[in-house]
Amino acid sequence: MHPMLNTAVKAARRAGSIINRASQNLDLLKVEHKSYNDFVSEVDKAAEAAILEIITDSYPNHAILAEESGTQGDSEFQWIIDPLDGTTNFLHGFPQYSVSIALSHKGLITQAVVFDPVHNDLFTATRGGGAFLNDRRIRVSKRTRLEDALIGTGFPFRNFDHLDAYLAIFRELVQKTSGIRRPGSAALDLASVAAGRFDGFWEFSLSPWDIAAGTLLITEAGGLVGDLHGEANYLKNGHIVAGSPKIFGQLLQTISPYLTEKLKL
Repeated sequence: MHPMLNTAVKAARRAGSIINRASQNLDLLKVEHKSYNDFVSEVDKAAEAAILEIITDSYPNHAILAEESGTQGDSEFQWIIDPLDGTTNFLHGFPQYSVSIALSHKGLITQAVVFDPVHNDLFTATRGGGAFLNDRRIRVSKRTRLEDALIGTGFPFRNFDHLDAYLAIFRELVQKTSGIRRPGSAALDLASVAAGRFDGFWEFSLSPWDIAAGTLLITEAGGLVGDLHGEANYLKNGHIVAGSPKIFGQLLQTISPYLTEKLKL
């Protein structure tokens, strides 16, 4: 395992143990509202602090972009961290959340870890080295027809600017696929595409820390990732479509008629 990936795995597991411990005492947690429908608990903060400690101990000069503490440092290496993706699920005791850690080098994601602490599932990828779940090589699904596909998504929850376009796409995909699921942790949803559990995924208005690790998992597992136009701007604009190659193309085709000027960002 690449030493930088090893550091990310160690950090993700440490965060996972903090999250698992806290899940036993949810009623004691302090929770704050960051903004409408956007929560942060002391667990998010403790998990992030543990991740940062391990990473900065090994790589003190690397830059950091973390959900709770923002951007720190200036380096061609940047760690992109979501200490608890799926906080709302976690706070309700709904067991679907994850830790997401990615490393970007000169703007390119090179290492990725998504850790599911509930099931002890560790997804990892190094650019050019393939994607793995618990050390077993994973590939995107072989399904080729949208009507056979199980598609993941995330409902708009904080930014409702694109709600009408989202619902129009949702309405069409409900009728064109074998099912749509909304588990509530984008990082884990993207890992599920990489592992072939989902055949595709789409969502609007995500943050870089939600998707940085998951997108490398998918491309290393033989899948495709793009924004709503199939371009590589998803880390900047937060709009994402992903899937096995054939399903990715059919998702883009379905979404295309609903793109407004606003969604071209």
